[in-house]
Amino acid sequence: MSTNLSRLRARHVLFGWINFALTAPAIYLWLGLPLVMRQQGWSGAEIGLFQLAGLPAVFKLFLALPIERWRAGRRPYRRWAWLTGGGYLLALLSLAALGADAHKGILFALTLLAALCATWADIPVNALAIKLFPAEERPRAGGVRSAATFAGAIVGGGAMLLLQQALGWAAPFLLLGACLLVALGLLGCIQEDGGVAGSHRSTPLAVWLGFFRQAGAGIWTVVLLGYFPFVAAAWVYLKPLLLDRGFPASEVAWIAGVGGGALGALASFAAGHVPRALILRVLPLSAGANALALALLAAAAGYGTPAGLVAAAAFLAVAMGVASALAFALMMEFARDGWRAADYGLQASLFTLGRIAVAPPAGLLLDRLGYPGMLAALAAASLAVALLIAARRRLGLSLVGVSP
Repeated sequence: MSTNLSRLRARHVLFGWINFALTAPAIYLWLGLPLVMRQQGWSGAEIGLFQLAGLPAVFKLFLALPIERWRAGRRPYRRWAWLTGGGYLLALLSLAALGADAHKGILFALTLLAALCATWADIPVNALAIKLFPAEERPRAGGVRSAATFAGAIVGGGAMLLLQQALGWAAPFLLLGACLLVALGLLGCIQEDGGVAGSHRSTPLAVWLGFFRQAGAGIWTVVLLGYFPFVAAAWVYLKPLLLDRGFPASEVAWIAGVGGGALGALASFAAGHVPRALILRVLPLSAGANALALALLAAAAGYGTPAGLVAAAAFLAVAMGVASALAFALMMEFARDGWRAADYGLQASLFTLGRIAVAPPAGLLLDRLGYPGMLAALAAASLAVALLIAARRRLGLSLVGVSP
């Protein structure tokens, strides 16, 4: 018993580090590197192209299909993780070797390649986690996965900028590459049992339709598209809000970057301790907390003191951490045996699509209604999602082996 428990804990630590090592460089490429390039004199349009580094995440549903189609032999997910992770590592090392004065087209191509490999590697890694963790460990696995993502955001979006300023262009890529190399080595410590003898030949449409035919998958898809994106959109505009309310840029970095990321990571880890039998009962409470956090931030933006604004931002970070952990845990639940990579890739694409779709309309609301009005609208939408989740029994959202 104690041996199995120790083995499970070791797996959580290993997968946590691997997810961190995949996330931190991607965050640096997406959010940190544009600031460095601005210092190098790049134009706004040129820097804007680097936001396309986040685009491959939308297409995980397509990237997952080759993993399912060609997974003959033993340890197929681990081999795919090594293959895609190795490409990721080579792209990072190439960026380190080129330097900031290299041709812009080459830098962009390598950045896009790194983002593609990072997105692709995420699929077999998490499919392997779904395969190896028993059902009762999925909430904890989701919590660790989410906490690792928040930690990666702190390092990639903050610490690596400081390192670049101190040691130059190559230092962040070399350090992040070293972390990734360790993660790829740790994959060898994970035993992937039950390899397959052949490959799947189903059409993509058949694979995706199979996912939606699961009991409760339809309502879960609606929840997946609306449960997290509204708090995520508010977080996008939190830094501009703090700046517009007179906070110095250094304080904004600490509040929304380091402090918010740390709170999100801790909240994710805590949410991972929710028992599987209670996860659907906690879900509407978490969605309600999302709406409450947005409402409090709207009030603080319009009428609050600076301290009140910081407190509301902290509550939003906690709500995001819990929501992210529960979302990842439920994504594991709806990944079918035999189609773990495809189902995870499809859900991850929907999750990303929801986040991307909400932010631009929120920006339009910001221009028309100001921060309080925009945040109040996000709170109302989040409350509607919470009420939808509260009706989960009537709508058929349930987990296998868990009574409603």
